[in-house]
Amino acid sequence: MHDLFSIIVPVYNVEKYLNTCIESLVRQTYDKIEILLVDDGSTDESGVICDQWKENDNRIKVLHKENGGLSDARNKGIEWAKGEWILFVDSDDYLHPDTVRITLETALKNQADLVAFKMQEVAEDCNDVSEL
Repeated sequence: MHDLFSIIVPVYNVEKYLNTCIESLVRQTYDKIEILLVDDGSTDESGVICDQWKENDNRIKVLHKENGGLSDARNKGIEWAKGEWILFVDSDDYLHPDTVRITLETALKNQADLVAFKMQEVAEDCNDVSEL
């Protein structure tokens, strides 16, 4: 599918952060996305949270698998992805609403196969932000 973004999110025991992460993905201003939540054998409520989001947004797909680690979860997501573009997002991170749109515009403008961008580290109390 042309210009479809597959957003792959490996999920493992992140119930505290997961809703914030997924909410930031469903609110992207670029809407030709599929959100692939790869539950890597979570033992907390992360898998349930993934399933709840799937029920409310048809762009979300959930794969539950035995724990195999971060790389294995990402690789399963790649196998499952249908998009022309792949974006990895850690399940304890969140994106600015324009991240996917700007990433695609940058890639097309520069005829790039890969786009890298800065990130900000936000303290859990949200009072301290530093650029990395």
